[in-house]
Amino acid sequence: MQWLQYANDSKHPQADGTYFNRREFCFTLDGDVFVRYQSFKNGQELRSAIQKRVPSKIDIGPVYNVDPQKRAAYSNAGGGFTPQERELVFDIDLTDYDDVRTCGQGAHICGKCWPLMAVAIDILNRALREDFGFKHVFFVFSGRRGVHAWVCDERARHLSDDSRAAIANYLSVYKGQEKGLAKLTTGIESHPFVAKSHEVLLKAFESSVLVDQKLLEDDAQKATILSMLSQGVRDAVAVEWKRIDKEFEKESVEVVTFNGDGGGDDGKNDKKSLSTLRWEAIKACTKKECNKQGKSKDSSRNVKLMEKALKDVVFAYTYPRLDIEVSKKMNHLLKAPFCVHPKTGKVCVPIDPVRAWEFNPDTVCTVGQLLNELNEKSGVDNGSKLEDKDGESAYMMTGMGQAVRTFRECFLDSLVKENKNVLTEKARVAAEIQDDQMTW
Repeated sequence: MQWLQYANDSKHPQADGTYFNRREFCFTLDGDVFVRYQSFKNGQELRSAIQKRVPSKIDIGPVYNVDPQKRAAYSNAGGGFTPQERELVFDIDLTDYDDVRTCGQGAHICGKCWPLMAVAIDILNRALREDFGFKHVFFVFSGRRGVHAWVCDERARHLSDDSRAAIANYLSVYKGQEKGLAKLTTGIESHPFVAKSHEVLLKAFESSVLVDQKLLEDDAQKATILSMLSQGVRDAVAVEWKRIDKEFEKESVEVVTFNGDGGGDDGKNDKKSLSTLRWEAIKACTKKECNKQGKSKDSSRNVKLMEKALKDVVFAYTYPRLDIEVSKKMNHLLKAPFCVHPKTGKVCVPIDPVRAWEFNPDTVCTVGQLLNELNEKSGVDNGSKLEDKDGESAYMMTGMGQAVRTFRECFLDSLVKENKNVLTEKARVAAEIQDDQMTW
């Protein structure tokens, strides 16, 4: 309620008492029955409805101009029934990376493919805060195989559909695939956003994705990456790879892979992965081919194209794959944080963007685990004490406690403070206007 009211409770003179009542909720009931346009006067009414109907999922929609449950009465009115406000949201799903992942497909998620989500959080968090100036951004684990992002600044909530689409398109460097190759909007001359993104992506690609997914050991992936390079580079790479493969088989190439400072945790040398060795060969061959070019106008373009090809490989395999349709329309629904995913039992917990790489989807709390922990802490056989003070203390000592603290510390506390400041400023302006009118 602190989040979704945005300080619009009755305690402040500038608060809009109808604000929360105009918010749409959607309940998914047994049998995948979707009940849209639910609205509630306050938090207690929402709580009672959840307890009575026990939805398997709750989606959050926009704030409309009228109570969503009374929309029929306004359908033919001048203003109609229209959304007025809605958080800017993003959705990223690991199933959209099935052409990248060799560790699993579909609903699979593990520590090897989570870095794809971690780097997506890095990219979005930086861009939304630095490029667009938003402050109140939080990320949520979808409960199964993806991540949701919510941008809750007042400016973001009032964006038109066209503005939302423009932001989504700005962030969508990856545009899907055509004939088996990624469609990218990187350009020969990199946009500053593309350049900054590449710095983040390259580190993730070389340290995690390349190795964990064995991209240059999988025949299909290897063929795709080679097809993105110029013919001259491919020819040089073919020669270099033959040499590397022979040395790799002999286990004669050993390097430290810990800190790159000549020493590891146990003083032993670990051999680089074959994918890493082959990638280093691609970079070296590209650099060599670039150096061969002369100084003519055409050669300069060829050099840029070869350098772009290396960057495109990184973008194709690590750039966030956004479902931009979720972001483009104000009236799009998105699953509420803290829902329990009906197929995994996992709670949709907030993610601290600073610690996204440490997040482990395998250890996310499940509803069964929480009930067992709650019973142990509260000393009861059911969740009957969940709503009283003792119950709240109990659930904060379960796996849900850290999730709630992350939500507050990374997002809610700063948002609540700013919301109060905004209403205070509105009150000040209103008082000045009133004084001016009395003066006249």
